[in-house]
Amino acid sequence: MHMSFAELNLKKFTDALASKSAVPGGGGASALVGAVGVALGSMVGNLTVGKKKYADVEGEIYAILGRAEQIRLELLNLIDEDAAVFEPLSKAYGIPKDDPNRAQVMEDALKLACSVPLKIMRTVCKAIDLHKELAEKGSALAISDVGVGVACCKAALQGASLNIYINTKFMQDREYAASLEKEADKMLAEYCKLADIIYEKVMGQIRSK
Repeated sequence: MHMSFAELNLKKFTDALASKSAVPGGGGASALVGAVGVALGSMVGNLTVGKKKYADVEGEIYAILGRAEQIRLELLNLIDEDAAVFEPLSKAYGIPKDDPNRAQVMEDALKLACSVPLKIMRTVCKAIDLHKELAEKGSALAISDVGVGVACCKAALQGASLNIYINTKFMQDREYAASLEKEADKMLAEYCKLADIIYEKVMGQIRSK
C-alpha cells in the first residue's frame, strides 16, 4: 500500500499530484478541495458561536460544526481511498490487448474506479447543504468564507463527476454505466445550482451597492 496522501504536507502532496504517477489524481484533488471547502464552513461556524448576536442560533451552529467535522474527515479519507481504487485500473491499461482476460479485468477496474468519486460527490453535496445553513445563520463578518467554501465544494463536485464520466464511457455494461451517470447528473444539476445560489447570496451581501 502506498503512503497516506492525506497525511502529506501541502508541498509534498502537490509534488505528488504534479508528478507522472497515476495517483493522486483528479479524484484525490477533488476530495481535498472539498475538505478545504467544508473546513472554511467550520471556520465560519467557530467564529459564530459565543457571540451574543447569534445566541439564538448557537445550538444549530454547534450541530453544523459536528456534521462539518465528520464530512471533512470523510473527504480526507477519500483521498487515499480514491488512490486505492484507481491503481487496479492503471494496471489494467497495461494488460496486453490480446490477453483474453483483459476485457473483464478492465470492466471490473472501471467500476471500482467510479466508486470513490461517487462517494466524494455524495459527501460534497452534504457540505453544500451546510453552507446553505451557514449563509443564513453564520457570522456576517465571515460571510465571504462561506462563499469561498461553497465555491470549493462546487469545484470538488464537478471534479469528482469527471472521474466518473471518463470511466463510464468505456464500460461494456451500459446499464450500470447509465445508472452511475444518472446519479452524477442529478447531483450536478441540483447542487451546482444550489452552490451558485449560495455564492450569489454571499456576493450580494459583500459587494458595495
